[in-house]
Amino acid sequence: MTRQVIAALDASWESELVAAVEATAGYTVARRCADLADLLAAAAAGHGEIALVSADLRALDRPALHELASHGVEAAGVVGPGDEPGERRLRQLGLEVVLRADLASHEIDDALDALEAIHLGQLDPGRDAGDADDLDPGSVPPTRAAVIAVWGPTGAPGRTTVAVNLAAELALREPTLLVDLDTYGASIAQALGLLDEAPGVAAAARAADQGGLDLAGLARVAPEVSPGLRVLTGLPRAARWTELRAPSVAHVLATARGLARFVVVDCGFAIEDDEELSYDTLAPRRNAATLTALEEADELVVVGTADPIGLQRLVRAVQDLGSVPSPTARVVVNRVRGTSVGPRPEHRIAEALARFAGMDDLAFLPLDQSTTDAALFAGTTLAELAPQSGLRRAISSLADAYAAPRPERRRRLRS
Repeated sequence: MTRQVIAALDASWESELVAAVEATAGYTVARRCADLADLLAAAAAGHGEIALVSADLRALDRPALHELASHGVEAAGVVGPGDEPGERRLRQLGLEVVLRADLASHEIDDALDALEAIHLGQLDPGRDAGDADDLDPGSVPPTRAAVIAVWGPTGAPGRTTVAVNLAAELALREPTLLVDLDTYGASIAQALGLLDEAPGVAAAARAADQGGLDLAGLARVAPEVSPGLRVLTGLPRAARWTELRAPSVAHVLATARGLARFVVVDCGFAIEDDEELSYDTLAPRRNAATLTALEEADELVVVGTADPIGLQRLVRAVQDLGSVPSPTARVVVNRVRGTSVGPRPEHRIAEALARFAGMDDLAFLPLDQSTTDAALFAGTTLAELAPQSGLRRAISSLADAYAAPRPERRRRLRS
């Protein structure tokens, strides 16, 4: 069966390569595209199953490749002979097969067959298909860190406080990276007394878009603020949320796994899938950063507050997670005090959540407003400001649970 190919290639060798593809046993060129917009339109119209793109194709980035994949089109890169920078860029964009423009027809046939096998899971993506040079893509090393997403419902339950101090506690044990992905109100920079105009996650996402994000680049925009703790600050203004697209965020988190042993992600509260935009898959989505973080995470901390309104929101939030790909949640009840729920607050909350919501994996953080206020005022963490406080000890215990070896936790899949 002949598979249809659409191509957007460098004009200097396009004709020769198209002729070589036409001479293969299993592939034919259905459309030759002038630019990226033409290529995406051809993919959306169903004109091809494979796209060939050259390294110098204007505006080619990770979201564009994601758009091709959403139409069921597999992408392979093409570079001129000796174009090592072009090959490196295409591989950093995530292309698993990169061809040389001077390959013979049977070599192109083999490389495109390898592309199909990779997508069917029959071939290791690390294999160097297409007889290309074995280049270091400058991407993620094999070390895989644990990504811990910290999320919670609306109402300021203390997501950032938990994320910052959990990351600080983990950093005392192993190198840790704290990432601010809240597209509604990023605040980690302020909480730690950092410049909120630092490039941070926006710069990392831009580099990921263009295929230029590697470990060294991520380290440059995620400075070490204390021994063992790096911080990737959030968007300085909420209006810039369009800069954090799902493919770029996923690549930032994948690269972050090679920079630290733990990656703690402070997520925004909203997890709606922006269904009104579902007919325009190129449009950025406000909640894409949070949804991507939940999907990529290995562990999930859900933060709620210990009062009637906060607990109601917590129960509904955990129910809403059932429709979102994410790890099984560990629920953290924050600001626990007897004045809001009565005597023996931990016992009452645990009993209520177990009875009405089936929650049994709970952690409790006591209310200590004066200490958290002082830490925020000083731009520091609880471990530095008040190491003996009950709140700090509770968060340290939570960190111990993640620092210890754990079996893989069950994940929820979108229904």
